[in-house]
Amino acid sequence: MDRLIYTAMTGAKHALEQQATTSHNLANATTSGFRAQIDQFRAVPVLGEGAPTRTFVVDSTTGSDFRPGAIQQTGRDLDVAVAGSGWIAVEAADGREAYTRNGSLQMNEDGLLQTRSGLNVVGDGGTISIPPGSNITIAKDGTISLIPEGSKATGVTSVGRIKLVNPSEAGLVRGDDGLFRQQAGATAEADANVSLVSGAIESSNVNVVNEMVNMITLARQFEMHMKLLQNAENNANKAGQLLALNG
Repeated sequence: MDRLIYTAMTGAKHALEQQATTSHNLANATTSGFRAQIDQFRAVPVLGEGAPTRTFVVDSTTGSDFRPGAIQQTGRDLDVAVAGSGWIAVEAADGREAYTRNGSLQMNEDGLLQTRSGLNVVGDGGTISIPPGSNITIAKDGTISLIPEGSKATGVTSVGRIKLVNPSEAGLVRGDDGLFRQQAGATAEADANVSLVSGAIESSNVNVVNEMVNMITLARQFEMHMKLLQNAENNANKAGQLLALNG
Protein backbone atom coordinates (compact mmCIF):
# COMPACT_ATOMS: atom_id res chain seq x y z
CA MET A 1 0.00 0.00 0.00
CA ASP A 2 1.26 3.48 -0.87
CA ARG A 3 2.93 5.26 2.05
CA LEU A 4 0.76 8.23 1.12
CA ILE A 5 -2.00 6.80 3.30
CA TYR A 6 0.04 7.35 6.47
CA THR A 7 0.69 11.01 5.68
CA ALA A 8 -2.96 11.61 4.77
CA MET A 9 -4.16 9.66 7.80
CA THR A 10 -2.20 11.82 10.25
CA GLY A 11 -3.41 14.97 8.51
CA ALA A 12 -7.06 13.92 8.79
CA LYS A 13 -6.67 12.79 12.40
CA HIS A 14 -5.12 16.02 13.61
CA ALA A 15 -7.54 18.15 11.59
CA LEU A 16 -10.32 16.54 13.63
CA GLU A 17 -8.41 17.21 16.85
CA GLN A 18 -7.97 20.86 15.95
CA GLN A 19 -11.67 21.08 15.15
CA ALA A 20 -12.33 19.93 18.72
CA THR A 21 -10.23 22.84 20.00
CA THR A 22 -12.09 25.28 17.76
CA SER A 23 -15.43 23.89 18.98
CA HIS A 24 -14.25 24.31 22.58
CA ASN A 25 -13.39 27.96 21.93
CA LEU A 26 -16.76 28.60 20.31
CA ALA A 27 -18.57 26.91 23.20
CA ASN A 28 -16.87 29.37 25.58
CA ALA A 29 -17.45 32.49 23.50
CA THR A 30 -19.76 33.79 26.25
CA THR A 31 -17.78 32.48 29.25
CA SER A 32 -16.51 35.37 31.38
CA GLY A 33 -12.73 35.70 31.41
CA PHE A 34 -12.16 32.76 29.05
CA ARG A 35 -8.86 32.62 27.17
CA ALA A 36 -8.96 31.08 23.70
CA GLN A 37 -6.78 28.03 23.13
CA ILE A 38 -4.31 28.17 20.24
CA ASP A 39 -3.35 25.09 18.20
CA GLN A 40 -1.06 24.81 15.20
CA PHE A 41 -0.08 22.14 12.72
CA ARG A 42 3.56 21.17 12.45
CA ALA A 43 5.39 18.76 10.18
CA VAL A 44 7.33 15.81 11.62
CA PRO A 45 9.84 14.10 9.28
CA VAL A 46 9.29 10.40 8.64
CA LEU A 47 12.43 8.45 9.56
CA GLY A 48 13.32 5.36 7.57
CA GLU A 49 13.62 4.26 3.98
CA GLY A 50 12.10 6.37 1.25
CA ALA A 51 12.18 9.98 0.20
CA PRO A 52 13.41 12.29 2.99
CA THR A 53 10.73 14.81 2.05
CA ARG A 54 7.95 12.66 3.53
CA THR A 55 6.44 14.08 6.73
CA PHE A 56 3.64 13.40 9.18
CA VAL A 57 1.23 16.11 10.30
CA VAL A 58 0.94 16.77 14.05
CA ASP A 59 -1.38 19.15 15.88
CA SER A 60 0.45 20.87 18.74
CA THR A 61 -1.11 23.07 21.40
CA THR A 62 1.05 26.18 21.40
CA GLY A 63 -0.70 27.85 24.33
CA SER A 64 -3.46 30.33 25.00
CA ASP A 65 -4.45 33.71 23.68
CA PHE A 66 -3.87 36.04 26.65
CA ARG A 67 -5.26 39.16 25.05
CA PRO A 68 -7.84 40.74 27.38
CA GLY A 69 -11.53 40.60 26.59
CA ALA A 70 -13.94 43.52 26.68
CA ILE A 71 -15.04 44.78 30.10
CA GLN A 72 -18.80 44.86 30.52
CA GLN A 73 -20.47 46.87 33.27
CA THR A 74 -23.01 44.93 35.34
CA GLY A 75 -23.50 47.15 38.42
CA ARG A 76 -23.39 44.05 40.64
CA ASP A 77 -21.37 44.49 43.83
CA LEU A 78 -19.69 41.07 43.61
CA ASP A 79 -18.67 41.37 39.95
CA VAL A 80 -15.06 42.39 39.32
CA ALA A 81 -12.93 42.51 36.20
CA VAL A 82 -9.15 42.50 36.08
CA ALA A 83 -7.93 45.65 34.35
CA GLY A 84 -5.05 44.78 32.04
CA SER A 85 -2.69 41.99 33.04
CA GLY A 86 -3.25 39.90 36.14
CA TRP A 87 -5.29 37.09 37.67
CA ILE A 88 -7.58 36.35 40.58
CA ALA A 89 -6.28 33.60 42.87
CA VAL A 90 -8.72 30.82 43.80
CA GLU A 91 -8.53 27.52 45.62
CA ALA A 92 -8.95 24.73 43.07
CA ALA A 93 -10.79 21.46 43.73
CA ASP A 94 -7.50 19.78 44.68
CA GLY A 95 -6.83 22.43 47.33
CA ARG A 96 -4.02 24.07 45.40
CA GLU A 97 -3.89 27.66 44.23
CA ALA A 98 -5.01 28.39 40.69
CA TYR A 99 -5.83 31.51 38.70
CA THR A 100 -8.83 32.81 36.79
CA ARG A 101 -10.03 35.96 35.04
CA ASN A 102 -13.69 35.21 35.72
CA GLY A 103 -14.62 37.74 38.38
CA SER A 104 -18.31 36.89 38.75
CA LEU A 105 -18.24 36.10 42.48
CA GLN A 106 -20.81 35.01 45.06
CA MET A 107 -21.14 34.17 48.75
CA ASN A 108 -22.11 30.68 49.88
CA GLU A 109 -24.37 29.90 52.84
CA ASP A 110 -21.39 30.11 55.20
CA GLY A 111 -20.40 33.57 53.98
CA LEU A 112 -17.32 32.43 52.05
CA LEU A 113 -16.48 34.41 48.94
CA GLN A 114 -16.48 32.02 45.98
CA THR A 115 -16.56 31.88 42.20
CA ARG A 116 -19.77 30.90 40.40
CA SER A 117 -18.43 27.34 40.19
CA GLY A 118 -18.06 27.13 43.98
CA LEU A 119 -14.30 27.64 44.32
CA ASN A 120 -13.08 29.69 47.28
CA VAL A 121 -11.45 33.00 46.44
CA VAL A 122 -8.00 33.29 48.01
CA GLY A 123 -7.26 36.34 50.17
CA ASP A 124 -4.10 37.60 51.82
CA GLY A 125 -4.77 35.36 54.81
CA GLY A 126 -6.55 32.45 53.14
CA THR A 127 -10.26 32.26 52.40
CA ILE A 128 -12.42 35.36 52.74
CA SER A 129 -15.45 35.24 55.04
CA ILE A 130 -18.09 37.98 54.83
CA PRO A 131 -20.72 38.53 57.55
CA PRO A 132 -24.31 38.16 56.34
CA GLY A 133 -26.54 41.16 55.74
CA SER A 134 -23.77 43.53 54.69
CA ASN A 135 -23.37 46.01 51.88
CA ILE A 136 -20.16 45.12 50.06
CA THR A 137 -17.74 47.17 48.02
CA ILE A 138 -14.57 45.89 46.35
CA ALA A 139 -11.79 48.40 45.78
CA LYS A 140 -9.44 48.40 42.80
CA ASP A 141 -6.71 46.76 44.91
CA GLY A 142 -9.05 43.90 45.85
CA THR A 143 -9.86 45.17 49.36
CA ILE A 144 -13.35 44.12 50.43
CA SER A 145 -15.18 46.60 52.63
CA LEU A 146 -18.64 46.34 54.13
CA ILE A 147 -21.19 48.48 55.90
CA PRO A 148 -23.35 46.41 58.27
CA GLU A 149 -27.06 47.11 57.99
CA GLY A 150 -28.13 50.08 60.05
CA SER A 151 -24.60 51.54 60.24
CA LYS A 152 -23.48 54.91 59.00
CA ALA A 153 -20.67 55.52 56.56
CA THR A 154 -18.21 55.64 59.47
CA GLY A 155 -18.97 51.97 60.10
CA VAL A 156 -17.05 50.83 57.01
CA THR A 157 -14.73 47.95 57.85
CA SER A 158 -12.35 45.84 55.81
CA VAL A 159 -12.87 42.07 55.90
CA GLY A 160 -10.07 41.00 53.59
CA ARG A 161 -8.38 41.53 50.26
CA ILE A 162 -8.55 39.37 47.16
CA LYS A 163 -5.16 38.00 46.18
CA LEU A 164 -4.24 39.39 42.78
CA VAL A 165 -1.24 37.98 40.94
CA ASN A 166 0.55 38.58 37.66
CA PRO A 167 2.87 35.65 36.90
CA SER A 168 4.66 35.31 33.58
CA GLU A 169 2.25 34.16 30.89
CA ALA A 170 4.94 31.89 29.46
CA GLY A 171 4.93 29.89 32.69
CA LEU A 172 1.16 29.41 32.92
CA VAL A 173 -0.50 26.11 32.06
CA ARG A 174 -4.22 25.62 31.46
CA GLY A 175 -5.80 22.78 33.43
CA ASP A 176 -8.70 20.55 32.43
CA ASP A 177 -10.89 22.62 34.78
CA GLY A 178 -10.21 25.78 32.76
CA LEU A 179 -8.04 27.33 35.49
CA PHE A 180 -4.44 28.35 34.98
CA ARG A 181 -1.53 27.27 37.15
CA GLN A 182 2.18 27.90 37.22
CA GLN A 183 4.44 25.17 35.94
CA ALA A 184 5.70 22.72 38.57
CA GLY A 185 2.87 23.81 40.88
CA ALA A 186 4.59 26.98 42.10
CA THR A 187 2.51 29.66 43.84
CA ALA A 188 2.60 33.21 42.51
CA GLU A 189 3.24 36.16 44.79
CA ALA A 190 0.62 38.87 45.19
CA ASP A 191 1.19 41.82 42.86
CA ALA A 192 0.13 45.27 44.05
CA ASN A 193 0.15 46.57 40.47
CA VAL A 194 -2.85 44.43 39.46
CA SER A 195 -6.12 46.34 39.72
CA LEU A 196 -9.80 45.50 39.53
CA VAL A 197 -12.83 47.22 38.03
CA SER A 198 -15.76 46.85 40.40
CA GLY A 199 -19.27 46.19 39.14
CA ALA A 200 -18.02 44.71 35.87
CA ILE A 201 -16.92 41.43 34.32
CA GLU A 202 -14.52 40.62 31.50
CA SER A 203 -15.98 38.86 28.48
CA SER A 204 -14.33 35.99 26.63
CA ASN A 205 -11.58 36.95 24.18
CA VAL A 206 -12.76 34.40 21.61
CA ASN A 207 -13.26 35.92 18.16
CA VAL A 208 -16.35 34.07 16.93
CA VAL A 209 -15.87 35.07 13.28
CA ASN A 210 -12.26 33.85 13.19
CA GLU A 211 -13.19 30.58 14.88
CA MET A 212 -16.01 29.94 12.41
CA VAL A 213 -13.67 30.60 9.46
CA ASN A 214 -11.12 28.26 11.05
CA MET A 215 -13.79 25.58 11.44
CA ILE A 216 -14.65 25.79 7.71
CA THR A 217 -10.96 25.68 6.76
CA LEU A 218 -10.37 22.59 8.90
CA ALA A 219 -13.38 20.85 7.35
CA ARG A 220 -11.97 21.46 3.88
CA GLN A 221 -8.56 20.20 4.97
CA PHE A 222 -10.17 17.02 6.28
CA GLU A 223 -11.96 16.50 2.96
CA MET A 224 -8.65 16.99 1.11
CA HIS A 225 -6.98 14.27 3.21
CA MET A 226 -9.91 11.94 2.54
CA LYS A 227 -9.46 12.48 -1.21
CA LEU A 228 -5.76 11.66 -0.87
CA LEU A 229 -6.70 8.37 0.77
CA GLN A 230 -9.12 7.63 -2.08
CA ASN A 231 -6.41 8.42 -4.63
CA ALA A 232 -4.02 6.05 -2.86
CA GLU A 233 -6.66 3.32 -2.97
CA ASN A 234 -7.32 3.93 -6.69
CA ASN A 235 -3.59 3.83 -7.44
CA ALA A 236 -3.25 0.54 -5.56
CA ASN A 237 -6.19 -0.97 -7.49
CA LYS A 238 -4.77 0.16 -10.85
CA ALA A 239 -1.35 -1.23 -9.94
CA GLY A 240 -2.95 -4.54 -9.01
CA GLN A 241 -4.75 -4.70 -12.36
CA LEU A 242 -1.53 -4.00 -14.27
CA LEU A 243 0.34 -6.69 -12.36
CA ALA A 244 -2.47 -9.16 -13.06
CA LEU A 245 -2.30 -8.44 -16.80
CA ASN A 246 1.48 -8.82 -16.86
CA GLY A 247 1.18 -12.10 -14.98
